[in-house]
Amino acid sequence: MKIKNLLLLLAFACIPFVSFSQTQAKAKTDVNKDVDVTVVYEQVVKEGYGTAFIYKELANAYYFKNDHANAKKWFEKLFEVEKPTDETLKFRYKQTLKALNLSTNTNEYLSTVDIDGSN
Repeated sequence: MKIKNLLLLLAFACIPFVSFSQTQAKAKTDVNKDVDVTVVYEQVVKEGYGTAFIYKELANAYYFKNDHANAKKWFEKLFEVEKPTDETLKFRYKQTLKALNLSTNTNEYLSTVDIDGSN
């Protein structure tokens, strides 16, 4: 009878450990969490594969990081490749120039005039 009670007590003592080990979630590992996209894109540009899409992504990334000097560099590289028609990009570029205390009135990329005469 003592052995039976001892085994029963041991069984009840082990239940919390078993249930705790089953409910504990494993931590997920996100390998892309710490990847800086700007580093990857800049490497692609260094290797000679720069495109308008990559320049736009770099310009926007640096704009939102408040790294205005690099944002200006990539906005201008983008505008060299394709004409600045997106109003959002023009606005961000203008804000970047203002943050760097540069003139927006005489800027060649902001002063482009379309064929129909609108800015």
